[in-house]
Amino acid sequence: MKTIDKTRLAQIPAALQPFIDRRELAGIVLQTWHRGELVQAENLGFRNLETQTPMTSDTLFRIASMSRVPTSVAVMMLVEEGKLALQDPVKRWLPELANRQVLRNAEGPVDDTVPANRDITIDDLLTHRSGLAYGIFSQGPIAGAYFAALGDPRVMGLPSDKWIAALGTLPLSYQPGERMNYGHSTDVLGVLLERIEGKRLGVILNERIFAPLGMKDTGFFVPEGAQGRIATTYGFDKAAGKLVPSAMPVSATPPVFDAGGTGLVSSAPDYARLARMLLNEGTLDKVRVLRPETVRTMASNHLTAQQRTYPFIGRPIWDGMGFGLGLGVVDIPEKSLLGYGSRGAFGWPGAWGTWWQSDPANDLAMVYMIQHEMPLSPDAGDVIAGGQGMAGRMALPVYQKLTYGALSG
Repeated sequence: MKTIDKTRLAQIPAALQPFIDRRELAGIVLQTWHRGELVQAENLGFRNLETQTPMTSDTLFRIASMSRVPTSVAVMMLVEEGKLALQDPVKRWLPELANRQVLRNAEGPVDDTVPANRDITIDDLLTHRSGLAYGIFSQGPIAGAYFAALGDPRVMGLPSDKWIAALGTLPLSYQPGERMNYGHSTDVLGVLLERIEGKRLGVILNERIFAPLGMKDTGFFVPEGAQGRIATTYGFDKAAGKLVPSAMPVSATPPVFDAGGTGLVSSAPDYARLARMLLNEGTLDKVRVLRPETVRTMASNHLTAQQRTYPFIGRPIWDGMGFGLGLGVVDIPEKSLLGYGSRGAFGWPGAWGTWWQSDPANDLAMVYMIQHEMPLSPDAGDVIAGGQGMAGRMALPVYQKLTYGALSG
């Protein structure tokens, strides 16, 4: 097993600080765990530039798509308990998604459809091969149809039953199982969990995952007394030529809809506990959440070779990373665009710049938190790679490369 040089890790803050000094990022919070030891914890910059409030370890972040991981973990807990199986059709609990129609052409008219070849399964939802989409990542008329039926995916303003009913009026973009199409699949899993358990998703995740793991700052809302700990989200204003606050409030009370794919708020120490639990194959501090074989199944690529040829957000994401059950999985490290590390490392980022990864080969867990707005579009990856105001996103690979550079042996 490799050792880690803490003197080399100590160089990381100085390497990241220029991104803050140049106002490309407001601030960064990170944690690195190696062989069960916290080897680095940094709080850099500000959670609010206007008030100069500094980042702290308990700063709260909108983690966007990192919400998918605990939702997927909860689904796999029910699989272990025999309450559902990966090949079960979701219409058993969600009749709104029965008898699907599928676009003849994913970018064609929304009324030009054919019947689905088969039902959507639990596995389809976990791997994003359900045919469900996001309006923001779609092209053609279906994009507007999603917004018209469901509203802004960052807000999710319909109650879960009304939301799933509205989703059921939209055609699928692709046949179930045909290809990986990142979208509302995990939000659907959240509604499914609520139907099976008879509780709100936030309650389910807290009872099953957050409370047992000691994740006291993770949830779908932030109580009034903790609102001051929320990091401000900043986006680049071209006219002003600088970062400006984005209007992304977090509710102080339970929201209308607990969005299992996007809605959680968390802190770096909290999410590190989830990452370490998965790194340890389902257990942390004598608390077992999942069986080892379940975690191994989640952290294995489930996409076919053909499915990996399709781009995601305009980039060849799947050249070096596959996708398992709610997790991205690095299998060709030199080609990986979202992860950085050894073969078998797994994780998944969030749209506002949050990122995490567990690397079993190096017994390494990394959590990195920023709040940096990016354009959400079918070619978002290209915008990040070369777009104005996106320079702050280059801080993450600096952290990744320097951390791995500190490993030896």
